[in-house]
Amino acid sequence: MATIDEQIQAIEEEIFNTQKNKATEHHIGKLKAKIAKLKAQQELQRIKGAGGGKGYYVKKSGDATVALVGYPSVGKSSLLNRLTGSYAEVASYQFTTLEVIPGVMDYKGAKIQILDMPGIIKGASRGKGRGREVITAARAADIILLMGDVYNYRLDVLERELYDAGIRLDKTPPDITLSPSDKGGIIIRNTINLTKMTNVEIAEILRAYGIVNGIITIREDIDTETLVDFLAGNRIYVPQVAVINKIDLEYDDVRDEIKRTIGRDFLPLSVEKDVGVEELKELIYETLGFIRIYLKPQRGKADMKDPLVILNDSTVRTVCEHLHRDFVRLFRYAKVWGKSAKFPGQSVGLDHALSDEDILTIVVRGK
Repeated sequence: MATIDEQIQAIEEEIFNTQKNKATEHHIGKLKAKIAKLKAQQELQRIKGAGGGKGYYVKKSGDATVALVGYPSVGKSSLLNRLTGSYAEVASYQFTTLEVIPGVMDYKGAKIQILDMPGIIKGASRGKGRGREVITAARAADIILLMGDVYNYRLDVLERELYDAGIRLDKTPPDITLSPSDKGGIIIRNTINLTKMTNVEIAEILRAYGIVNGIITIREDIDTETLVDFLAGNRIYVPQVAVINKIDLEYDDVRDEIKRTIGRDFLPLSVEKDVGVEELKELIYETLGFIRIYLKPQRGKADMKDPLVILNDSTVRTVCEHLHRDFVRLFRYAKVWGKSAKFPGQSVGLDHALSDEDILTIVVRGK
């Protein structure tokens, strides 16, 4: 019997050899669904067979986490040292970093954890160069920082490895809901005109996942990849920042060549010459999307000089967890002034979503 890798390879070859047109799109969609299911099965087997081996688990700390993902010897360890003041071993040969090394960058009141990870190579998503362990650690990050240098700047290879491992860069989860049922077949409801898939194709892919009854509601113009991502249920959606290091060593028209090759914006960087480092700090901060919350004692004035800095879309619960775990356990209610409040001093619960520059009072039992 063929192994899972062999089954995946055979299906990928069939997709490659299938002429792409409207008549074959639903067949290709079914094949992609089968690949996603096989990869999920493969990942489950890998986890069960790990046997307690060493992995890359790093406890998250600070207000957000940034994972440095790049090729060997592009300067990730040097960048970690420059951003955080940590010490990671730096050398001119490849694979200096053999474990994930964390550091914390203090910037504008936010404490941002930076993870320096071993360099990844082509085939990392299938385990080459301990790639699975690196990518597993990257899945927990709030930002992926893709890093190359003037000699190795094919960021699309890094993106492909992350994609194959279920990490979707600069994308949001599909706006789809699925309500399974015991009978009635597959009912497809869409709120917009679908131009990339037909109802027949959607139903074929659902059946490939063993779904024969249920209502699927689609609110965006999806393609087969997007639907498969939704059905897989294990995709990670995370923003990215791209940097090219050693820009001080650029030769001829290498900067233009890099732009042509990667076809996207990137931040030119020279960690050694401290060029672009401050710009990178600001870019990380802006991409994370922090908001400022001013805390106000129950019978006092708000501290307008030293806000609590937290990620956008945070709730009152987030603030309580930042302050002390007992704040959640003893929580009674909170009062909020600002953009998120319907009126000044509104009483809210733990799940109330906060906005930038809100003023917040937390009331706990016994106070």
